Amino acid sequence: MKFKQSNGQNQRIERITASHLVIGIDMAKETHVAQATNYRGIVLSNRHLSFSNTIEGFEKLRRWMEGLQQKHRLSSLIIGMEPTGHYWWNLANWLADKGFNVVQVNPATTKRNKENRDNCPSKSDPKDALVIADVVSRGYYYEYSRQANSFQRLRTIMSDREFWVTNSVRLQNRIIRWLDIRFPEYASVFKDWTCPRSIATLKAFPSPLDLKGQSTAEVITGWRKYMQRACGSTGIQKAAELISKASQSVGDTAALNEAKQDLQRLVEEYERIVSILEQIEQKIVALLGEIPMASQLRSIKGLGPIYTAAILSGAGDLKQYAHGRQLLRKAGLNLAESMSGKRKGQIVLSKRGDATLRKYMYLATLTLVGTNPEFRQLHENNVQVKQMSKQQSVFKLLGNIGKVEIICCFQSWLM
Repeated sequence: MKFKQSNGQNQRIERITASHLVIGIDMAKETHVAQATNYRGIVLSNRHLSFSNTIEGFEKLRRWMEGLQQKHRLSSLIIGMEPTGHYWWNLANWLADKGFNVVQVNPATTKRNKENRDNCPSKSDPKDALVIADVVSRGYYYEYSRQANSFQRLRTIMSDREFWVTNSVRLQNRIIRWLDIRFPEYASVFKDWTCPRSIATLKAFPSPLDLKGQSTAEVITGWRKYMQRACGSTGIQKAAELISKASQSVGDTAALNEAKQDLQRLVEEYERIVSILEQIEQKIVALLGEIPMASQLRSIKGLGPIYTAAILSGAGDLKQYAHGRQLLRKAGLNLAESMSGKRKGQIVLSKRGDATLRKYMYLATLTLVGTNPEFRQLHENNVQVKQMSKQQSVFKLLGNIGKVEIICCFQSWLM
C-alpha cells in the first residue's frame, strides 16, 4: 500500500481545469463573503458577494454562481471555504446536499498566502475570500464529504462527552482545592477521593470538626447513609485513621458553614456529571455496535470503546484513507523539519490537524504499550535495541497504529 503526499497534491491540481469556476467563501457567524476566479486566479466577479447565513442567503449564493457560470461559459464549479469554528457547517452541508463540489482550506494556508496578490498584510473579508479561491485553484485544499449517519452521531456524542469530561475535571480540581484548605490531611487517608467511602465521608463528615469526638462506630453509621458495605476491616481502619487525622488537622475553620455548603453543591454536581458520563458511555458502546469496522478495532487488545469511538469520530470512515500516513496527517501527527544549507533543525510534529484526534491516538498508543504484548515488545525493541528514547518510540508506534487501523478497516470491508 504505497502512498505519496505529492501524488495526491498533483491530482488535486489537475482537477482544476479551464472549465472551472473557483469560488472562495470567507465564513462568519451572520454574513459570509464570496469571491470568484477562474483556474488561473483571474477575478471574474465585478464585486464580491455578501450573503446571510440563512436559506435566502444560500439561494442568493447559488443564483450568483450560476450567473457567473453562464456569463463565462464555465461548466464546472468548485467551492472552497475555511472550517471556521462551527459557522461553515450549515452552508457546507447545504451545498453538498445540492450536489456542489465543496472543499476546505486550512486557515494556516490562508494566513500564509494573504500577501501573494498585493504584498500587504492587510486583512478583510473580501480579501480572505479571494485568497481562499487562489489557494483552491492551486490545489491547496482537501475534500469535504458528509459522513454516514452513524459517524455523525458518534462525532456528536463524543463532542458531548468531551464537554462533560472537561466539567468533571474542573469540579474535581475545585474539590481537591477545598480539601487542601479545609482538611489537608485527607489525602493521606484516601489516595483516591472519588472512591465510594470517600464520597460518603465528604457528605457525612466534610470537615475535621465533624469528626472530632466521633467514635469509629459512629463514623461507620454515618457512612451507611450513603454507601453499602460501610463496615468490615477496611471500614474500621479508615474510620480510625480519619478520626486520628482530624484530631490533628491544621485545616482552616473560617466561614466553615458556607464552605461546607459549597462542598455539598460540588459533590452533588460531580455525582450528576458522573451519572451523565456513564449514560453517554453506554450509548457509545451501543453505537459502536452499528459500525462494522469498530468491532475490528476493538479486537486489538487495549483499544477500548472510548479510544475506538474517539478515533472513528475524529477520522470518520477509515475506508476513505489509502494509507496510515493520511490518518496521521489528519491528526497533525505527521513530522515536520526545518533545514537550510548546513543547518538541520529538530524534527517535530506538525500539529496541523484535529487536536482531539491527536490526543486520543497518543493516549491509545500509551495504553497499548502498557497492555498489548505485541506493542510492548515493539516498544522494548525500539528502546533497548534501536536506542530510541521512550517518547521517540511512542511516536514511532503511533504510525503503526495508523497502519493497523486502516488494515482493520479493509478487513471489515472485505468481510
